[in-house]
Amino acid sequence: MKLPIDRFKELRTPFYCYDLSLLRSTLQVIKDEIAGYPFVVHYALKANANPVILNEIVKTDIGADLVSGNEIMTALEAGFSPIRMAYAGVGKTDWEIETGIDNDIYCFNVESVPEIAVINEIAARKGKIAGIAIRVNPDIDAHTHQYITTGTATDKFGIDIHNLDDVVDMARNLSNVHLRGLHFHIGSQITSIEPFMLLCERINEIVEHYEKMGVNFEMIDVGGGLGVDYKNPEENPIAPFHDFFNVFKQRLKLRQGQTVHFELGRSIVAQCGVLISRVMFVKENSIKKFVILDAGMTDLIRPALYHAHHKIVNLTTKAKEIDTYDVVGPICESSDVFSNDEKLPITRRGDIVAILTAGAYGESMASRYNMRDLPQSHFIKS
Repeated sequence: MKLPIDRFKELRTPFYCYDLSLLRSTLQVIKDEIAGYPFVVHYALKANANPVILNEIVKTDIGADLVSGNEIMTALEAGFSPIRMAYAGVGKTDWEIETGIDNDIYCFNVESVPEIAVINEIAARKGKIAGIAIRVNPDIDAHTHQYITTGTATDKFGIDIHNLDDVVDMARNLSNVHLRGLHFHIGSQITSIEPFMLLCERINEIVEHYEKMGVNFEMIDVGGGLGVDYKNPEENPIAPFHDFFNVFKQRLKLRQGQTVHFELGRSIVAQCGVLISRVMFVKENSIKKFVILDAGMTDLIRPALYHAHHKIVNLTTKAKEIDTYDVVGPICESSDVFSNDEKLPITRRGDIVAILTAGAYGESMASRYNMRDLPQSHFIKS
């Protein structure tokens, strides 16, 4: 991504900058990889719901992966087709379920027996049949951060695989839900192919088990989780979609007419966005040097929440001499730290810095803590 530093000097910081040409290239790679296969990709709005970003994504044949009623409404307003909407989440309220049913979304990814019963009840009251997929907890460790692991037996998500027979039997016998298939999601920011290989093996075992019982599923949702390169984003601006999709092409045993659904968020938008900030002060004590930015954890919470590291680039200086800094924000919290012991060119007050790979879970998780303004967004369109 070539960043227009001269333009940035005139803009109020902090703000997000998105490279729409990189986003389009990423979307094209996905389209090319799934062409000719019964694959359906849903974009996870929780990663980034900026209207301009959604406008680019909706131009493709990609659907929407949703986790709240407001996300359903946002997706509808952006132009996503309800028949390509999947609504997940362990705690759906009645009004959110009603919103999905009223708009005839493709599927509710359900996570408990009580939830299935409530969806059936609400659908019956409205004289409709709601499509559902049962989210299975496959007890697979994705080897990612504990806060974004979702597929092990100790996680709150999904239905225990040992209880699945009873739940499938229940869902098939309800009059106002249609059991479309099974849903899996084992975690986020997965940088190894092995967990996806294990997932395919587990899915194959489960589908074969039900086939023997005379139960066939029209769809299998394998979730998302494909990671991106936070360390060297300039070298790897597009996630390894070829390797990712190949696992499912080669290892998932599909039945006639069966479709595979994916929920990709971070891998689509992470690299096209950067957080631009200005150095307010460089502070030094007997132990440390601090670069104090005008951006903080209210603008990008991932470092504070997950101890995540984003590459930081000083866009202003041409100095070749390197120094070591803790790069921090202005928030009144000790966790408001972007990086400890970061190697940067000699950095001074007024320098413009870019925090890379911030297109996912950056703007969407921003808050007004300390009564701060939400960051604005700007776009590179060509």
